Formats: sequence, C-alpha cells, structure tokens
Amino acid sequence: MRLSTLKMGLAALVAAIPALASAHPGHEHTTSFMTGFMHPMGGLDHLLAMLAIGLWAASLGGRALWAVPAAFVGTMLVGGALAVAGVQVPFIEQGIVLSVILMGALLLGAARFSVVTCAGIAGLFAIFHGAAHGLEMPLNANGAEYALGFAAATALLHVIGIGFGAVIARFQAPIVTRVTGSIIAIAGLFLALA
Repeated sequence: MRLSTLKMGLAALVAAIPALASAHPGHEHTTSFMTGFMHPMGGLDHLLAMLAIGLWAASLGGRALWAVPAAFVGTMLVGGALAVAGVQVPFIEQGIVLSVILMGALLLGAARFSVVTCAGIAGLFAIFHGAAHGLEMPLNANGAEYALGFAAATALLHVIGIGFGAVIARFQAPIVTRVTGSIIAIAGLFLALA
C-alpha cells in the first residue's frame, strides 16, 4: 500500500514538473483551463497550503488520505462559485494566510482528529482559496474551464504533498513532517507581515 502511494506521488511530481517550471510570470496562456491551472501555482500562499493539505492527509492516513483533499477541492469550487456569483466572502487574504500558518501548525503538532473534523478544517480553509481564485478569474475566461483548471492544479499539489508524506513514512521519519510544518507556519507568518 505504501509503495503504491509512493509511486503515485512520484508520478504526480514528474507530471507536475513542466507546469511548475512555467509557473513564473511572462507565460501567456491561451485557454481558460491553463489560466485556471496556473493560478494556484503562482502564489506561495496557495502552493504552501495545497502541499500542506496533502502532507497532512498522508500523515493521517486511512480514509483521511482521500477525504481531506477531496473536501478541500470540493469546497474550494464552492468558494470560487460564490465569488463569481458576487457573494462577498469576508477576509479572503487573511483566511488564506491563516490557512498556511494553521496548516503548518497542524503538521508541526502532528494533530490528529476525526476524519470528519479534518475534512471540515480543510473545507473551511478552501472557501478562502476558492473565493480568491473566483475573484481573480479573467473576464474573458470560460468559468467552467477555469474552475476545472484550478481544481486540477490543486488536486495535483495535494497529490505531491501526499507523495512527500509517503516518502517520509517509507523512511519512518515523522520528524520531517514536523520540521516541514514549522517551515510552512513560519513562511505563513512572513506572508502575514508582508
């Protein structure tokens, strides 16, 4: 089971390399899907939160391995739809930065709750990320393609986090998860001060 998760994570990382390599500004995307796909790749706050969700899901294991990322992606789409529909989601930027800090803290503390609670935490954070994606959708973008793009990128980042977690589990080094969590939390604090 662990070996198949490791293979899945490594395959996702290899598949992501071209997208991550072109994530810097200056690349023009001609499709709404690619514009949506690149949006989560363009911000450190989004990258850290998405990877942390995958890593946390991997550290929890069991049903949380799929339930936590699925809750994040599903609720993120709801947040995006709310923003596109003109519903005001308060404190979007603060919620995103707080999600980075708290996800890092959850990893640092090796926090374990019920699967429903963990999925709920992920879903709460996802509302803010989804609203940001929805608000920043270009006016000429196809909404469904754009949403599919940012959902696919988010899922890919979760899978990379899960793959990293599988490598950590393989080497039986849970301290690496805690250290990574502390780095993510500190990065979130710097983002809050920026």
